[in-house]
Amino acid sequence: MHTLEVFDPSGATEVLRLHASRLDSLNGKKIGFVSNDEWQAHRMLPLVANYFSEKFDDVEIVPYSEFPIGNMKIGNDETVQRIKESGVDAVVIGNAS
Repeated sequence: MHTLEVFDPSGATEVLRLHASRLDSLNGKKIGFVSNDEWQAHRMLPLVANYFSEKFDDVEIVPYSEFPIGNMKIGNDETVQRIKESGVDAVVIGNAS
């Protein structure tokens, strides 16, 4: 006899760690971009960086090319260390596919 185990998808997830608080503004901030190398990230991330540069005074952009690229690399210790060493105030991680 076979057993079929069914999970109820209507449950809840316990939040164990909150996201970092939002910056009050991007004016005068240093923003890093990290690419997961998904569909069109090489086009979309520079467009967002350019938008930030036009919209906010004195924002400094660290392009995604300064950090390891790809889903397998963006969460590893090397990438985290390079982000910390870059001195950014915030990081934009993308791109969704």
